[in-house]
Amino acid sequence: MKLFFATLLSLFLMLPTLGSIVIYTQFKLAQDQISKTICVQRDNINNSCNGRCELLKSLKKYDDNEKRMDNSNIKEKSELVYTATPVDYKVHALSVPQKRQKNFVGLTKKPKTIAFVLFRPPLV
Repeated sequence: MKLFFATLLSLFLMLPTLGSIVIYTQFKLAQDQISKTICVQRDNINNSCNGRCELLKSLKKYDDNEKRMDNSNIKEKSELVYTATPVDYKVHALSVPQKRQKNFVGLTKKPKTIAFVLFRPPLV
């Protein structure tokens, strides 16, 4: 089940980058129909296009759409204006802090005994 969701999420993350591959796959699946109906050079006897002109149009349209989406996001981000009100902080030095004593003791020697008993709180 985890593998299924991991694969699904990975596909969703990769989906925007696979746009041109999806367009190319759709073209290959319907290339015969495109070359017979939509292609500009379909009436030519020596048609070497085979619908590739439509593929190029679709890819260009997809790239233009991607660029427009990127530019609109950049425009939105660049139009943000941050304002802050100036705050005056005044620091008064009352006294210089003294050195504090250490609140811990470092052990440099090995312990003499080891307690193997586990503490248990009293039952109420």
